[in-house]
Amino acid sequence: MVEHRDFQDKQYAFAAHIRDPDNTVAPDGIEDRRMAIYRGLFFNNLYNLLGTFFPVLRKITPNERWRHFIREFMKMHRSKTPYFLELPEEFLAFLQNEYEALDDDPSFLTELAHYEYAELALRVSPDENDLTRIDPDGDLLGDVPVKSELAWAFAYHFPVHRVSRDFLPTEATPEPTYLTIYRRADDSVHFLELNAVTAALLDAVENNEAHRSGEELLRELAATIHYPDVDALIKHGSEALEEMRQLEILVGTRSAD
Repeated sequence: MVEHRDFQDKQYAFAAHIRDPDNTVAPDGIEDRRMAIYRGLFFNNLYNLLGTFFPVLRKITPNERWRHFIREFMKMHRSKTPYFLELPEEFLAFLQNEYEALDDDPSFLTELAHYEYAELALRVSPDENDLTRIDPDGDLLGDVPVKSELAWAFAYHFPVHRVSRDFLPTEATPEPTYLTIYRRADDSVHFLELNAVTAALLDAVENNEAHRSGEELLRELAATIHYPDVDALIKHGSEALEEMRQLEILVGTRSAD
């Protein structure tokens, strides 16, 4: 038991030094040349791997600041998974809950990371649509429109889908940016930017527990937002629903009965 505890203590000391070599001494009895190999191996793997998972964030971040992100992640965060594909979720949780932003970090930092994480998570999601009793060509107004399980809707304070080296917004937009990220049958991932009304319509479709028809949902929406021309909203809403069906954000309709 004593040997086991000694070995475990050395493992903890080894891991603590790897995470924060500037402030934690290496365990006794290990040559620094060997420790340097491990320090570089762990850090560089995360440095490159997370850069692959968050390509836009990596492109707009100077190398030294990216090194700072990775080192702080290693020092502060305790991951709950050993799987590489779940590492982006851990890094996002670190940025959202533990990282102390520096003065010149972009205000959209965590939102951009969330957007890039969502794209990756959707790409590898095991979710599938249950197409039982779904009519892919059904009447979107007369029947109940059905949203794809592989279409995720989000609202952001910044237009994160446009961020690049040439576009780095410094202030949030007056109105939210509504984005739906969706995966098509060929497994390609895309996004659609919505306005406030179409975002509310898609939300109504997703949360349609009363199984209302598309027209009923649009009439309720018109009443909720006090839209002056209900017939016009139904017409535009019908076109929006059809566009979302063509993009596979909607999978079709279910009978209203």
